Amino acid sequence: MSRKRLQQLTESLGRSARHYHDMFRDTLHSAFGLTDDMMMDRVFRIFDTACDNCISVVEWVEGLSVFLRGTLDERIKFCFEVYDLNGDGYISREEMFQMLKNSLLKQPAEEDPDEGIKDLVDIALKKMASTYSFGILSHGISYTLDINESPTESQKYNPDLMSPSPDHDEDGKLSFADFEKAVRDENLLLEAFGPCLPDLKSSMAFEQKTFHKIHELSFHVEH
Repeated sequence: MSRKRLQQLTESLGRSARHYHDMFRDTLHSAFGLTDDMMMDRVFRIFDTACDNCISVVEWVEGLSVFLRGTLDERIKFCFEVYDLNGDGYISREEMFQMLKNSLLKQPAEEDPDEGIKDLVDIALKKMASTYSFGILSHGISYTLDINESPTESQKYNPDLMSPSPDHDEDGKLSFADFEKAVRDENLLLEAFGPCLPDLKSSMAFEQKTFHKIHELSFHVEH
């Protein structure tokens, strides 16, 4: 979104306006089709840079500039912050599990959906981190292998003691660098852990509706 349009949008809304939590969620749902409660809550937290549980006009407009028209760099940062539930700078295995469990529909015949979600988390970790740490837990020895390498003979003798996890930063976690590299290599991974950005159609419809209202308001003020 251009600087001129940002200024127009800010001025048209007025600086006294506020978006509170329920109002913001309603907008995300009605205007952009988001339905995941956890994702909508997280998007609210990212927009709310002042952490005061309401979104000012400036926060709303600045957030929209990324939400609607952000560069790839901006959208990668946005999605990572949405997925980093506790704000520690990593997307942990537990956070991935929580988000995927919340966003995926349970199949009626599925007896233990948690196992399927754990498998999805493992697939995501393997896809988004290039090295894994195979720990021989009984001896406290750690090996780092590329995902395409074969385990050593000593590892083959201890298959039950090896647990794969990303080794870029901390076991079972993705850092921002891990996430950024994975998304740059494969853009479809941007929203790997849940939808938190609008699709192109809803973005264009929102912009057209919003700036049409601005044009009408400006016309009435001038005349």
